[in-house]
Amino acid sequence: MPKIAKEQRLKRILFMLSIIGPGLVTATAGNDASGIATYATVGAMFGYKMLWGLFLITISLAVIQEMAARMGIVTGKGLSALIREHFGVKMTFFAMITLLIANLTTTIGEFAGIAASLEIFGISKYISVPLTALFVWYIINKGSYKKTEKFFLALMVIYISYIISGFLAKPDWKEVLKNTFVPSFSFNSSFILIFIAMIGTTITPWMQFYLQSSVVDKGVDVKNLKYQRWDVFLGAFWTDFIAFFIIVATAATLHKHGIVIETAEDAAKALQPLAGKYASALFAIGLFGASLLGAHILPLSTAYAVTEAFGFENGLNKKLKEAPVFYGLILLFIVIGAGVILLPNIPLIKLMIIAQEINGILLPIILIYMLKLTNDKEIMGEYVNSRTFNIIAWITVVFIIILTLILLVEPFLGI
Repeated sequence: MPKIAKEQRLKRILFMLSIIGPGLVTATAGNDASGIATYATVGAMFGYKMLWGLFLITISLAVIQEMAARMGIVTGKGLSALIREHFGVKMTFFAMITLLIANLTTTIGEFAGIAASLEIFGISKYISVPLTALFVWYIINKGSYKKTEKFFLALMVIYISYIISGFLAKPDWKEVLKNTFVPSFSFNSSFILIFIAMIGTTITPWMQFYLQSSVVDKGVDVKNLKYQRWDVFLGAFWTDFIAFFIIVATAATLHKHGIVIETAEDAAKALQPLAGKYASALFAIGLFGASLLGAHILPLSTAYAVTEAFGFENGLNKKLKEAPVFYGLILLFIVIGAGVILLPNIPLIKLMIIAQEINGILLPIILIYMLKLTNDKEIMGEYVNSRTFNIIAWITVVFIIILTLILLVEPFLGI
């Protein structure tokens, strides 16, 4: 009897591991080039003071991602398809146009991260960017969903470099622990804007579209919903666990010495004299891995969303001939994303700021759509949000909307 129980337990664990993927990949991909730059800036500017905010954002991320995964499993449809069916073509068109612009600028940022990280090791962007673009297209075009997801999961090992960097920076762990659980807030405009940026880089519209579509593409059955929830919750914890160490590493070094940065590349270079060459190299390796994952996910997210919205065939299990629009969009994003980086004097920081602002406009709209859809019994049946879950979700959404409005009106108020 004990042997049978052990075998059943092992089978259950293996089955759960087979479900894990969409939630973990989506959340981790949020720690892309712009995400790392944001977290590094948080640590460099304000030390450990925003760690408590990251703790709360983790809960918000888990709540929102769970809604997207549950919709995908229950309906068997992507988010953009549901928006088109229930909110009309005009709103779908608006969502897709804004998503296209934001995702394209973010994709350019991913290739910028690839170029910057490898230049630290002496590799020219004119070599690294074209080769990486070819590699990204090969992985997406030649693999099934299952194979591609395994590659994405393997990339996550690189993120461990940020954990090691955090320890090499020798932070004050008492201060770290205190600021993780004891809130401290400043009404200084810089503090508010960076706090908003931290939320904006952790919870983005493209993540919701990608997660829901990837759950559908993977074919997760509704009876396995509880396992998919664990995947989502694990993803939310893992991505912000990495973000935690990025903030800790830069707080313990750059903030301590009053060094200001604008990009993740700046952070990697600045770490060398303060925390040693290994911390700097590990930070750069992490930036490369994060940017490489983002360079795959952003084009995929866009292709999923647009093809679902307008009724074209899609999915990584389909060949190029079966889904030409799907693969065509992916290729277009890779070519533009890589091509722009090879041009001289490109204002990358401005492009990434534009992407964040567009995401800020789109995110509250997408979140309200998601809440309406997950509370519609005709769509979700018995799997609608519970009252408790709705309270948590609406608090999250309202908080994000308020902060987004502050971000949008701040230039006009001159604060």
